[in-house]
Amino acid sequence: MTNSPTNSSTTPGTRPLETPRRTGLIVFAWLWVGLPLAYGVYELVLKAKQLFTG
Repeated sequence: MTNSPTNSSTTPGTRPLETPRRTGLIVFAWLWVGLPLAYGVYELVLKAKQLFTG
């Protein structure tokens, strides 16, 4: 059996130089989906409360 060669330009536990950091994009995407979802859940709770309490 032969072992595949490893990339010697990176050390274990670090990112390769070509990989961009996308923290801002990830935060933006979560907010883009999460805020409308949270508002929808809030409205759902209000409507359900009206439905069951009169």
